[in-house]
Amino acid sequence: MRAESIRFLIEGGEKETVEFKKAATQVPDSFYETVCAFLNHKGGDILLGVDDDGQVVGIPEDRVDAFCLDITNATNNGNLLSPPYLLYPQKMRFEGTWIIVVQVPESSQVHRLRNIVYSRGASGDYKVSDPEQIARMVNRKRTFFSEAKVYPYLRIEDLDETTLQKTRERMKNIRPNHLWLSLSTEDFLRKAGLYCRDPETGSEGLCLAAALLFGKEETILNLLPFYKIDALLKRSNVDRYDDRCYVQSNIIEAFIQLMDFFERHLPDPFYLEGEVRISLRDKIFRELVANLLVHREYTKADQARILIYRDRVEFTNPCIPHWRGRIDPASIVVPFQKNPLLSKMFLQLGWVEEIGSGLMNVMKYLPFYAKGGHADIQEDENFRVTVYLEAATEQATEQAEAERTRRILEFCRTPRSREEIQAMLQLKHREYFRKDILEPLIASGKLELTEPDKPTSPKQRYKTKDTAP
Repeated sequence: MRAESIRFLIEGGEKETVEFKKAATQVPDSFYETVCAFLNHKGGDILLGVDDDGQVVGIPEDRVDAFCLDITNATNNGNLLSPPYLLYPQKMRFEGTWIIVVQVPESSQVHRLRNIVYSRGASGDYKVSDPEQIARMVNRKRTFFSEAKVYPYLRIEDLDETTLQKTRERMKNIRPNHLWLSLSTEDFLRKAGLYCRDPETGSEGLCLAAALLFGKEETILNLLPFYKIDALLKRSNVDRYDDRCYVQSNIIEAFIQLMDFFERHLPDPFYLEGEVRISLRDKIFRELVANLLVHREYTKADQARILIYRDRVEFTNPCIPHWRGRIDPASIVVPFQKNPLLSKMFLQLGWVEEIGSGLMNVMKYLPFYAKGGHADIQEDENFRVTVYLEAATEQATEQAEAERTRRILEFCRTPRSREEIQAMLQLKHREYFRKDILEPLIASGKLELTEPDKPTSPKQRYKTKDTAP
């Protein structure tokens, strides 16, 4: 979170979604009451090191790291917070002292602190003991959060072991001491909130989010037979498509496949942030792909789709609208996560930024990616993001096509089949490859056929034409 955002929160004072806490010698117990209340209500921000009047009193420098570790361990402790919800506090140097910022999303589940349910009101945190009030809380969450639906007959064997292992390896690369790494698969799923108890029926099991994140393809299609994600390249053939990425796998694998699709078809112009080169393409489209996957309403049969045109990219996914109409990310004080369990896992994997900053980063980096680049965000029954790249990307696209030609000619110094060249480029659409890539290289004399008299021969190979005198 940026300093200006902190200042804005402090100036607005404590309210339904903002809480200040002093912390001189330890994290106060009331801090965890607020965490539980925010999870059960609308989410919010906790500033540790700020008193009730909004005065920044700070945290002792020799205690700030210990406080962060205490918060991480406590929110991962199912005996304290049930179900656990692992949070990662951010320490910040602010106005000459240290503070800790904890962003707490609204959860799709009802949480208890030491077996007590807390919720949030304008005057602060309060205990909820009335069974009817707790039931209303459960039903309200189910209206928005289908990801938490428990499937008692869904088994760990229905999940994809390769994806689970890949997830652990990714977590280890980001946080070698991650608290979940040493756990068994069942305990890992419990800590992630994916193995839980239905508060109405008492039945325990894996929830829909577990299937979406780690399920085998047949597992997901048994639960959601209409589930699919379709990404189409429409650069030359806008009536149909030039290339396609059709996905019905779990969303961990879907993210990897879709990002590969963007890497194949969108340029990545050189850009320095300070003295470090960063990938603008990754900064922008990683967030948008993740947003499409983790904020989708999966119980709706509407299709999630990505369309890449020459001058724009369109993202569409079905949702249960929280706001309606055009959205300005800068004006949203408390971001709303439509699938907190999915969002949390993507946060652990480093595929999304802190709450609320993802679309802000898209807006920040788009003008550097393409001159005049901007995005239009609309929410209704479908969530739509249109990224306008305009003509400024033409030069970058030409450069990317020149680099692709160089790779093909280098690869074909040894004669290659069509299948081999297409596999090297990771292109799935044969007609697009033949018409838009292979035939122009042959017509220009850069590639030649090894069987020129038999162009359709199964033995046909393509080789780089010798241009030496």
